[in-house]
Amino acid sequence: MTFSGSALINAAGGLGLFLLGMGLMTEALRSLAGNRLRQALLRFTRSPWSGAATGAITTALVQSSTATTVATVGFVSAGLLSFQASLGIIFGANVGSTGLGWLVAVLGIKFELVRLMLPLVLVGAGLRLLGRGRQALMGQALAGFALLFVGIAALQQALASQGLLLDPARFDAATVVGRLQLLLLGLLSTVITHSSGAGVATTLAALAAGVIGLPQACALVIGMDVGTTVTALLASLGASLSARRTAAAHVIFNLITAIGAFLLLPAYLAVLQLGWPALVARDPEFALTAFHTGFNLLGVLLVLPFTAPFAALIRRLVRPAEGRLIDDLPDTPPADPAKAIGQARQALEPCLLELLSLLRDGLMNGNGRRSQSAQRLGVLQADLDHLELFLDQIHLDPAQRPDSEALRHLLHGLDHLQRLHERCEEEQDRLRTAATSASLGPERQQLLATLETLLNLLDQGRWPLASAEASACARALHRRVAPFRQEVLAAVARGELDVDAGTSRLEAMRWLQRVGRHLERTCRHLGELTPAWRPARSRTDRYPRPPDPGESPRHGPAAAAEPDPPR
Repeated sequence: MTFSGSALINAAGGLGLFLLGMGLMTEALRSLAGNRLRQALLRFTRSPWSGAATGAITTALVQSSTATTVATVGFVSAGLLSFQASLGIIFGANVGSTGLGWLVAVLGIKFELVRLMLPLVLVGAGLRLLGRGRQALMGQALAGFALLFVGIAALQQALASQGLLLDPARFDAATVVGRLQLLLLGLLSTVITHSSGAGVATTLAALAAGVIGLPQACALVIGMDVGTTVTALLASLGASLSARRTAAAHVIFNLITAIGAFLLLPAYLAVLQLGWPALVARDPEFALTAFHTGFNLLGVLLVLPFTAPFAALIRRLVRPAEGRLIDDLPDTPPADPAKAIGQARQALEPCLLELLSLLRDGLMNGNGRRSQSAQRLGVLQADLDHLELFLDQIHLDPAQRPDSEALRHLLHGLDHLQRLHERCEEEQDRLRTAATSASLGPERQQLLATLETLLNLLDQGRWPLASAEASACARALHRRVAPFRQEVLAAVARGELDVDAGTSRLEAMRWLQRVGRHLERTCRHLGELTPAWRPARSRTDRYPRPPDPGESPRHGPAAAAEPDPPR
C-alpha cells in the first residue's frame, strides 16, 4: 500500500509546521541567550571535557546542533577560539542534539499534548505581537515550541494506517545492504532539510504510527547524524585553515561515530529482544532515542581522552598552503617565550607583505577587482586574528628582558597592521578617490613608490632601511595635509568643486596620511626587534642581508617610547 494524495499533503504540512516551529524557537532562544551564548562557548573551553559539556548544554538549550557547530566554525575563523579548543564543543554538540528526540518522544508522542499546544500557539503569538524585547522573544519561542508538537501530531496522524512507507522487502534492516540504504536515505533527508532534528522527529512519528520498524528507524538516524556535517562544511568554505580543520574534525568525528553505531546496531537490537522485549513492542520510540543518545555519548567518551592525537591527525589531513607560516602556528605558544615570539615574528612578516601588496594593488587599479580584494582581505583578517589569539596567550613579566620588549614591539606592530587592514576594508570610497583623483596624483605616486620599495626591502630582510623609507613617506604625507586642505577649500570657494567632491578629496588625503603613519609605525616596531627574533628567510635570499653602511636604523628608548597615533 502506498500513500494517498491527501495523506502525503498532510504529512508534508506536518513536517512544514515542525520546521517552522523549530526555526522560530531556535531563533528566539538564540536571541534571548544573546551574548551569553557566545561567552559560554568562548569561556568554558579550557579542557576538552568542559568544551564537550558546554557544546552539549548549548545545543540542548538552542535546540540546534547546526547553530552550535556553525557558530564554533565562525569563532575559529575569527580567531576567537583555537582549533583544538573547538573540538570539545563539536563533540558535545552531537550529544546535545539528541535532546530534541527525547522531547518529541516523551511529550509529543507519549503524552500527546497537541490539544494543549494549540492554545499555546495563541498565547505565544499574542506575546510576540503585543510584547516588547524579551517578552516578544519569549512569545516567539513559546509559539515555536507549540507549533513543533502540532507538526509532530499532524505527521503521526498522516502516517498512521497508510501502509508501509519503507517496504522491508526493499529496505531490509536485517541485512548490511539494507542498513546502508537506510543510512544513505537518512543522510539525504538531512542534507535536504538542513535539520537532523526534523528527520529524527519524522522518524519517531513514523515509528510510533507503525509505518517503519525499530531496526529501520535506527539505521535512518545514523545517516541523519552524518548529514548534519554538511552545513559546517559549507560554513568553512573560503574560511581560515583553522575553521576548515574544525569542519573536517566534525565530519571525521561523526563518521567514526556512525561507523561504530552501524557495527553495534545488530548487537543493540539483539540485546533489546533478549533483555527488554516489552520496550520494543510498546515503546519503540524510547528505544530509538536511547540508541541515538547512546552511540553519540559513546563516541564522545571514546574520542575525548584522545583529543590531542585526534587534533594532530586533522592537522596532518588538512595541510596549510605552502609558504603560509601563519598556518604553522600551534594553538598554544610553546613554553619557551623566545621560541614563541620567534614563531609569531616569522608569521607576521608575510601578513605585512600581503597588506602592502593589497594597498599597492588598490591604489593602482582603483580597487576595480573588489571581489578578489575582499576575499584576500577576509583571509588576511583571519590570519591577523589568529596571531592576536596566539600573542594573547604569551604572558611575561616586565623584568624578563629582552623577551618582554620583543613582545611589546610585536603587539604594537600587530595593532598597526589591524588598523591598516581597517583602512583597506572600511574606507573603500576613500581608497577609490585616492587612486583616481588627479589632484592627489603626487601623493598617490609617492605612497605607491614607497610601497614598492618596502616590498623589495622587506623581502630581503632590510628592516632598518625599510623603516627609514616608511618614516620619510609618512612625514611627507603629513606635511601635505594642511596645504592640500587649503587648495581644496579654495577650489570649492571659487566654484570649481562642489562640497561633496571637495569633502571626498579631503577624506582621501586623510586616508593617505593615516596609511603612511601606520606603515611607519609598523615597520619601526617590527624593525626594533633584535636579530634573535628576525626570520632568516626571504623569497629571494634565504639568508638575511647585512645592512648597508648608509642605513640609519632608529633604535633606542626614545624611538620605542614614541606614542602611537589614535585610531
